[in-house]
Amino acid sequence: MYREKPYAASNGLGILLLLLAAIVFLGYVMVARGFQADNVPVALTSLAGIIVSAFLMGGLFIVHPNEAKALVLFGTYKGTVRTDGFWFANPFLTKQAISLRVRNFETAKLKVNDNHANPIEIAAIVVWKVVDSAEALFEVDDYTRYVAVQSESALRATATQYAYDSHTVGEMSLSQNTDEVSHALEKALVARLLKAGVEVIEARISHLAYSPEIAAAMLQRQQASAIIAARPKIVEGAVGMVEMALEQLSAKAIVQLDEERKAAMVSNLLVVLCSDHATQPVINTGSLYT
Repeated sequence: MYREKPYAASNGLGILLLLLAAIVFLGYVMVARGFQADNVPVALTSLAGIIVSAFLMGGLFIVHPNEAKALVLFGTYKGTVRTDGFWFANPFLTKQAISLRVRNFETAKLKVNDNHANPIEIAAIVVWKVVDSAEALFEVDDYTRYVAVQSESALRATATQYAYDSHTVGEMSLSQNTDEVSHALEKALVARLLKAGVEVIEARISHLAYSPEIAAAMLQRQQASAIIAARPKIVEGAVGMVEMALEQLSAKAIVQLDEERKAAMVSNLLVVLCSDHATQPVINTGSLYT
């Protein structure tokens, strides 16, 4: 297992100035003391020094804010520089940059079966960042692809543990218990991405719907459930309106109704007020008692 360890890089600006000064000085020596004085050994030595100084400049590198550089020497991991700035390290070191910024992506819309075997479509947004550069680079092949694949896997596993809608009291559902579902998804992601040096900051459901082949039937079921849940209020309101109508008719002496016609009026009003569809009135053009 690879774990990130710090690397003590040198100040790059100081090394750069030193190398530039060495190149200028060696260039002067090569021209003035070598070529002009016909001193071949001095000229060759100065030239070699210039080449070495130019080669050492390959060890200079920049670390940007929220970035890390992992240093590898001939296949051996030597450490990571996290502090932003201008640095110098062994020019033979390979410097691999990795972003430490917070990232987010949305998974594709997945078609899975919920806890009641109903086909649903679900997608999630995952917010994450790299916290261990060594694990992200050396423990998995492509950490961004790894995060994407494992996120879809965790989302599938989480979706199968819950029903789309709760049908019993106390049952957890994807549509009503979003906070609990998101927490379970985040927990599953943390377990899967632990070896990749990635921290999951947040995971949220971004899309949730029944699959098209059952969407119409499930919509009718939801509407029926809503109507059944609203029945007590509807009946209570209808009874109150009927009672008010009878009291107003009696108080203002508009019409006198016997018990049989009161019952018929109550029945008609309840049908009108409690019906799911608009009622079609029938106008009686004859006598009230025929």
